[in-house]
Amino acid sequence: MKIGIYGQFYHPNAAEYIGQLLEILDQKNIEVHIEEDFLGLIQENKTITKDYPRFKAFEELDNSFELFFCIGGDGTILKSINYIRNLDIPIVGINTGRLGFLATIQKEQISETIDEILNKNFTLSPRSVLSIATNPESEDEIFSNIALNEIAVSRKNTTSMITVETWLDDQFLTSYWADGLIIATPTGSTGYSLSCGGPVITPDTDSLVITPIAPHNLNARPLVIKDHTVIKLKVSGRENSHLVSMDSRIATLENETEIIIKKAPYTVNFVELQQDSFLNTLRKKLLWGEDKRN
Repeated sequence: MKIGIYGQFYHPNAAEYIGQLLEILDQKNIEVHIEEDFLGLIQENKTITKDYPRFKAFEELDNSFELFFCIGGDGTILKSINYIRNLDIPIVGINTGRLGFLATIQKEQISETIDEILNKNFTLSPRSVLSIATNPESEDEIFSNIALNEIAVSRKNTTSMITVETWLDDQFLTSYWADGLIIATPTGSTGYSLSCGGPVITPDTDSLVITPIAPHNLNARPLVIKDHTVIKLKVSGRENSHLVSMDSRIATLENETEIIIKKAPYTVNFVELQQDSFLNTLRKKLLWGEDKRN
């Protein structure tokens, strides 16, 4: 078996678990490839002494990889999907931070769950992702990426609201006067969109949600649409430019640029153990939120 491992940051409290994972994989003669920068962090902190094959970009992976381990939190997974894209490699999210919706396997569970994962005793949770294009075409590299959670437009360098003209399948919907607008997938419905009043949508729902950010027109509410809808946006405002974000990546676009958002023609698959279903994770997160307030 051949697997890839990716992480963004090195957390000292997770060192023993990273070492534990690599030791187990070595014992089972698994061929392990580690993302170049993450391997450097691991070696720098002397978690391991062994060298491993490394990769740096999407082009260096292929369908010979059977699993892709992401070590970190949900933010790490949001970046990892651009290594996977349409390769159909299942992602295993190992959480070294707080409770996440995507990185659901806790670091303390590695030793007890690794056999299940390697023996493929799991289900796959396919997640839709979003692609973006602009007219005129932007040279910023983020527009070649995909977004798992959301694509959003928002104001830049101003306290004034922006106007976001919105079309669905070339039919004009409305002009949102707001701080911005979020186009979220079901996966992203529990993130930024939720904090702006959007609904929670289960991952197997074939929908997207359009959620305004602090709208001036109080009758503007989140709108759930079919996920095959092509969304076109055009932003205007007092400044000459605005921000576009794709999950954790941000770029600047000139006003009046056409932004075309659509669902990508493939899904990204997440490994889901029985105890880590979306509804179980949602329940835990709601309870965790109650605990934080008490």
